[in-house]
Amino acid sequence: MEYRNQTHLTGGRQRMIPEAPRPDEDDFRVDIERIRFSPYFSRLSAVTQVIPQAGAGTVVHNRLTHSLKVSAVARSIAIGLRTCDEATRDLVTELGGCDPVVVQAAAAAHDLGHPPFGHLGEQELDRVARKVLRLPDGFEGNAQSFRILTALDSCDASARGLNLTRAVKAAVLKYPWTRNQWRNSPEISPELLPRGVGESVGGGAMKYSAYDIEATEMRDALSVFPHIAANQQTLECSVMDIADDIAYAVHDLDDFYRAGVLQYTTVSAELTAWLNAGSSMTRLSEHELDPRRPGHGLERAWRRVLAKDPWIANALAFRESVQRIQHDLVEGLLSLPYDGGLDADRAVTAFTRRWIDRLQASITVERNPTIRSGHVRLSDAAWHDVVVLKFVHSRFVLDRSDLALYQRGQTRILRSLAEGFAAWLDDKYDAARAPRRLLDSVEAATGEYSQLHSTDKSVLGNIDHQEIQRLGRARAIVDYIASFTDAQAVSVNSLLTGTSEAIWEGGRGL
Repeated sequence: MEYRNQTHLTGGRQRMIPEAPRPDEDDFRVDIERIRFSPYFSRLSAVTQVIPQAGAGTVVHNRLTHSLKVSAVARSIAIGLRTCDEATRDLVTELGGCDPVVVQAAAAAHDLGHPPFGHLGEQELDRVARKVLRLPDGFEGNAQSFRILTALDSCDASARGLNLTRAVKAAVLKYPWTRNQWRNSPEISPELLPRGVGESVGGGAMKYSAYDIEATEMRDALSVFPHIAANQQTLECSVMDIADDIAYAVHDLDDFYRAGVLQYTTVSAELTAWLNAGSSMTRLSEHELDPRRPGHGLERAWRRVLAKDPWIANALAFRESVQRIQHDLVEGLLSLPYDGGLDADRAVTAFTRRWIDRLQASITVERNPTIRSGHVRLSDAAWHDVVVLKFVHSRFVLDRSDLALYQRGQTRILRSLAEGFAAWLDDKYDAARAPRRLLDSVEAATGEYSQLHSTDKSVLGNIDHQEIQRLGRARAIVDYIASFTDAQAVSVNSLLTGTSEAIWEGGRGL
């Protein structure tokens, strides 16, 4: 263990609440066990990753299997950094270290806060939180994950949070700021903004890792990494983030192939048309690009990448990535339609292993990264590969009208739940009969807002006790809905709207 640096031996291993030393146990392994034994972690087995398991069976990843694979990829990258050249190892140590167990713990925790129904569910719950419940910082899956780790879950050492080490908490902070930290900021070109903030910052950051009520704990976790600049991830967080990208780009593509969603003809037509277009497509104006025409969607994706990430975007590298994916994915994997047979299973396993190995090995460490990157990042070629793979996801899976129709129906459930619980808690004659866990959450969240207002009035402004109570109720409703599985959300909404007669089964455990 001599590789570990002083930051991890001291501040990074400290917890907010001191605990008795465990001579035979590693601090970080205690953390990962607390995360893996959490009911929030178990819940992920019944939460949509990208496409719903309904109708696709076990071939489709859920949030739990995705998290496990991110954890495996992250561990491999962290171990790989131990075998780098001496200069890189010294830089890793100087910047705070990269412990394989820390990155595994962060990977296990990174999706804990995701609500039912995938990414569209996250977007809808944010809209509902801001527009219906009037929460200034709304909802964000990453911030909800941090809130679970620091406030909503519990352990033997603390009734509030898992009392994790600072290193593990910092490794979860993919977007180390609050939404309101960017509110009312002047307009800035996207290439000058941290990745995830969004193009329009007037209303606050699009992606963020802590709500206002957890901001102090976020700053405390980051404080033990003095060589990490503001708005930058720790090395362990960067490794987890890269592993998440790799798993999404490769393992989720595995899903789409097995489920029969990715088709050779359509993907080949898109990539081939763009590769054969030469300079003709580059002369088209933005309004002339029609995503219904082969090649135009990929051209538009390239232009967006070039506008946001000119520090790394390279036309030749992008073209080479398209060629690689056309050869290995389209002419290789997709040319053999998945029929459930051994040959098809071997083909997808070989493709996945080949690309995971390639991307895991394409890691570089930088002392002074650009604002849109991290200290640990993918090599230029691998970065372009992930961009193209993600385009295939969005163009041929996420943009499908049949999936959109299904998802839009699901998002109505989240709005209905929020409106129903808000009306229930506002009913002075019947609020006491609301689910016990929801009522307890209201009390706890109200206390958190009261504490924040008493310690820093600049965050919430000049508000009274009634407004603090309203914020507490709103945050508790969001916490409650976000903790549901997909099936629970459907079942509870049926009960709440009076469309179900399963009075005992549907509400059990709530």
